[in-house]
Amino acid sequence: MSIDFTKAKWINPPQEFRIGETVVSMTTDPHSDFWQRTYYGFRNDNAHALQLTSPENFTFTVKATFDYQAQFDQCGVVMYLDSQNWFKASIEAENETLSRLGSVVTNLGYSDWATTDILPTRVMWYRLHRRGPDFLIESSPDGAAFHQMRVFHLHVLGETTPEMGKQFPPKPPEQPVRFGVYACSPLESSFTAVFSELSLEPCQWQAHG
Repeated sequence: MSIDFTKAKWINPPQEFRIGETVVSMTTDPHSDFWQRTYYGFRNDNAHALQLTSPENFTFTVKATFDYQAQFDQCGVVMYLDSQNWFKASIEAENETLSRLGSVVTNLGYSDWATTDILPTRVMWYRLHRRGPDFLIESSPDGAAFHQMRVFHLHVLGETTPEMGKQFPPKPPEQPVRFGVYACSPLESSFTAVFSELSLEPCQWQAHG
């Protein structure tokens, strides 16, 4: 499958950005973020996201390069369907000795946050797989060896829950999804994220069983 980010569409475009077919850069506006309700109570829906649309199962890979300037600065992959249903994965800046590699899944207006503490870095590869309404997100520090971050489901794409005790095959995609890259700076900060080595291919995540 071909990939051309000049055809991608913005959600909350930043003031500064550049878009090529396979390289994208964006400079975050301060006080930008995606989050819905859980624990913190607030609802932020103004992070910068640039997305393509696909009705198919796919594997999307991207290299993110960045130089965070403040706590909570973040950039990575995103799948924003609407304000109540979306996914993001990134490294989030914490302090000079700690960053958090994590992902947020928001279903029906509530966000979760799964993280792993890592040493600060300025580069990370991500690989997002779609199989119907189910997804696998992986990360890699070198673009060669990828490691699972989580498997997740987006309810808005349709349920795959079988009747109790019956086996079932994964459903085919039921509707297109929007996916791509994002960046944001929740505090009074700004940095530039560069996304390169963008690729899109048929789903490499094998069906279970």
